[in-house]
Amino acid sequence: MASIKYNPNGQKGKITYNSDIVSGIVAMSLQETEGIELVPSKSKGIKLCFEKEGIFVDISVIAHYGYKVPELAYRIQQNIKQMVESMTKYKIAKVDVHVQSVIFPEAVQHEAPAEQDGAEDTAKNN
Repeated sequence: MASIKYNPNGQKGKITYNSDIVSGIVAMSLQETEGIELVPSKSKGIKLCFEKEGIFVDISVIAHYGYKVPELAYRIQQNIKQMVESMTKYKIAKVDVHVQSVIFPEAVQHEAPAEQDGAEDTAKNN
């Protein structure tokens, strides 16, 4: 856990953010993004790297079936950038989005094997 210091406009006082606070803001922005879920892990699929140029964010998510992945990734990037920069005044240097898997609706999951079985039976009969 690193503490990051922010000194706006050369003021004498300092504002210190714990990296967990920034991680929490990123997680909150992901929860507000429709069509995705966080990766179920201790870190929730969020990695942060604080550099001179800004914060580098590496995100792993699970997409819902029916959403366009490039659009999801763009919305994730914009949401994270907007929320972190407005709540902490830190700059986001880069957001990398990794889609780990896709959640399919139950109806699609159950229909797919049945269609495959039928195709195998047809192939065997020919």
